[in-house]
Amino acid sequence: MTIAATPSTGSPQLLLGPALRHVGQDDATIWVETDRPCVVEILGHQEPTWCVAGHHYALVLVSGLPAGQSTGYDVRLDGHTVWPLADDPRPHPRIRTLDAGEPLRIAFGSCRYATSATVSDDDHFEPDALMVLARQLAGQDEAAWPHALLMLGDQVYADETSEATQQRIRQRRDITTGSREQVADFEEYTWLYAESWHDPDVRWLMSVLPSSMIFDDHDVCDDWNTSRSWREDMQKTDWWAERIIGGLSSYWVYQHLGNLSPADLAANELYQQVRGHGSDVEPLLRRFAQHADAEADGAKGTRWSYRRDFGPVRLLMIDSRCGRILDGDRSMVANEELTWISEQADGDYDHLLIGTSLPWLLARALHDIESWNEALADGVRGARLARWSESLRRAADLEHWAAFHSSFEKLADLIREVAQGKRGGRAPATVCVLSGDVHHAYVARAIYDEPMDAQVYQLTCSPLHNYVPTAMKVAFRLAWSRLAERTTRSLLSVLTRVPRTELNWTREAGPYFGNELMTFTAAGRIALVELATTRPHETDSRLHVVQRIALSTG
Repeated sequence: MTIAATPSTGSPQLLLGPALRHVGQDDATIWVETDRPCVVEILGHQEPTWCVAGHHYALVLVSGLPAGQSTGYDVRLDGHTVWPLADDPRPHPRIRTLDAGEPLRIAFGSCRYATSATVSDDDHFEPDALMVLARQLAGQDEAAWPHALLMLGDQVYADETSEATQQRIRQRRDITTGSREQVADFEEYTWLYAESWHDPDVRWLMSVLPSSMIFDDHDVCDDWNTSRSWREDMQKTDWWAERIIGGLSSYWVYQHLGNLSPADLAANELYQQVRGHGSDVEPLLRRFAQHADAEADGAKGTRWSYRRDFGPVRLLMIDSRCGRILDGDRSMVANEELTWISEQADGDYDHLLIGTSLPWLLARALHDIESWNEALADGVRGARLARWSESLRRAADLEHWAAFHSSFEKLADLIREVAQGKRGGRAPATVCVLSGDVHHAYVARAIYDEPMDAQVYQLTCSPLHNYVPTAMKVAFRLAWSRLAERTTRSLLSVLTRVPRTELNWTREAGPYFGNELMTFTAAGRIALVELATTRPHETDSRLHVVQRIALSTG
């Protein structure tokens, strides 16, 4: 998909968006990209664009909305209405503010490779779950729509570009050197977002469903921040520095800003600098990205994690990629960020959702392999086995929460305190960890060694649009078996003891494969989860429910 800016004459044009991002009880933020500087107006609220590397953006804050109601909107650039398109048959874009008294539905998933159109000649890919969801919702009453969409990583694939994007790269530079056919910098990242978000169905979907996002490895590079040795190898290349700057700068622009509440935006120093800057702010974002990337090397961190409250449902989104500490004691997030996360868990709410791109609870056999591998890589059996284990860690992607054992246990302890009602209010009915990454869907229930007042679950849904080779499907199915769990632990113990955890968990549903979407529904303290999938070569434009599980009965 090539989206070229129009000449500087005439009226400004909307290139991407509107993307409805944060929505509260009486306010909302809406993100847009335009082809030139202009003033964006939505529902009487105006915001001038700001410029990054020649691209123009705005995040419009709309306040004073009626609580619990739906308000239609259009987008005007310098006074000219540019959205919705006059011939669009889909429902008019609207903002639905939160109503604490009605059931809340939150849809989520991860791993969306471009669009169905980019892989139309590849039979491996089933229809894009977001495209199908959009077509389904366009024919429904909005009362049945989800209230929010969580995109849990790999919104774009910087290291696996489509043929159309590769053609653009070839026209711009020599692909026999540097990052080759992968994206190289901020400019090429803008092409990925244009390709992914300009799909007509998905574009409409993002204009009516508030979205919250977090990155994972493919947003930057496969195995991003797997380990210290991975970083050292990447830093020796002649292309990595520009890739990480482009990746984090574009993520801040296209994804992160919209995650923030109006209060968070007002307190965000970089955003206020960008808004008030009179020229191209690319140098500001470059310095910011370099600073953020240095956290893994022990520098002062940048917090990508954030909190959102949907009435009585609290979402804590945890960065499990950029905020890793790889120099010295290995950890998934820095201690300062973990303290912030812990503080956000305090309060009184009915359900706690913890979003993290990487699953907290894997199949137990896989969990034990990753924990065992980390112990060997840390040198408990000598330098030779440590080098072998480090190579295995990188080759087999052994870098989930289980491979950061101390962080796994700290998160388990935090969830324990919340589930026991020790964090400033009564215990919620459920604590659910929402994840993606592993290209299959499942529900696992955590079992602590003492009574819990809340039910604790791992809800994993991936991919939205990708595929899993048959061999991997077989491996994942085997990994969830009791035989694999017992056999793996016995075999691993030959080299060293598998690190212990007092936590146990059972598989309640799955594994399921294909393009899929989960929906968490809460009505007071009652909660359930529903898994729906697309079907190959099907054109009826609807998701098919394959599993419903009651998480809490009140």
